[in-house]
Amino acid sequence: MVLESSSSPSIAIIVSDTSIKNNVATSIVHIHTFNNPLTKMIHHAVHVTSTEAELFAIRCDINQIIDSDNISKIIVITDFIYVAHKNF
Repeated sequence: MVLESSSSPSIAIIVSDTSIKNNVATSIVHIHTFNNPLTKMIHHAVHVTSTEAELFAIRCDINQIIDSDNISKIIVITDFIYVAHKNF
């Protein structure tokens, strides 16, 4: 499904992962459109849970994608289903 979707110029794919080490959460998010990487963002936060860090990172990237005129669908790939539900 993701490979088929990545061939459409009106679909954006967000891939996210977060980890915590020494009370510093690091979220890495990749945005792809039309089989091309659009953006890679790295967010760091101190004294937050991994859920909060990933939620923040995905929300930032969704806000960035919404500014694009040609995007009609956003696919979020994350290992936190709770975060995906909370976003939408």
